[in-house]
Amino acid sequence: METHLTFRQGVKECVPTLLGYAGVGLSFGIVAVASGFNLLEIILLCLLVYAGAAQFIICALVIAGTPISAIALTTFIVNSRMFLLSMTLAPSYKDYGFWNRIGMSTLITDETFGVAITPHLKGEKINDRWLHGLNITAYLFWTFASIVGAVFGKYITNPDAFGLDFAITAMFIFLAVSQFDTIKQSQIRTYLVLIVCVIILMFVLSFFMPSYVAIILASIFTAALGVVIDK
Repeated sequence: METHLTFRQGVKECVPTLLGYAGVGLSFGIVAVASGFNLLEIILLCLLVYAGAAQFIICALVIAGTPISAIALTTFIVNSRMFLLSMTLAPSYKDYGFWNRIGMSTLITDETFGVAITPHLKGEKINDRWLHGLNITAYLFWTFASIVGAVFGKYITNPDAFGLDFAITAMFIFLAVSQFDTIKQSQIRTYLVLIVCVIILMFVLSFFMPSYVAIILASIFTAALGVVIDK
């Protein structure tokens, strides 16, 4: 059985996700500068918000002159999925101290969750040092990539030509494929049902509310359904 017990191992296992962070971080830096944010504001967005989708949305809402209260609420809704991600990993870290668990959960992202969930599902040994190595590496690299995009973005007239717009998609495909060997044969039918369920819910709910809210609600409902089925 593999073990994931050191900070250095966490850093090493984060490396495959950094290409995606590079592409999206560069793109965010470029968009943020074009939206009127200065370098300090971009750094603070990365350090305090630390969520690619929410940061892009903030840029769009600021340009539109949206009130700060609406921006804060929208950011909270978009990032609320992090509750589900942290709760999924929580059983592996329940014996650690309160502030240690706060530190681990605060820096969880979609990408680091994708890496961390694989050993979690396999029942392999993991600890706080490994997760800190994984999270902190992603956190610092995301900020660095965004700064580079902000500083040199004016020289990149067509970022799509470098495939930066596909980097995040490619990263999620990699993370999904890497988890295939954790799925038992008996669970395949359940996963297919849940996939169909979340797609239908997102489609139906999008007629009555913004798409990002529909995605969150559909994900929450389907996650709850998955727990019930698993029990």
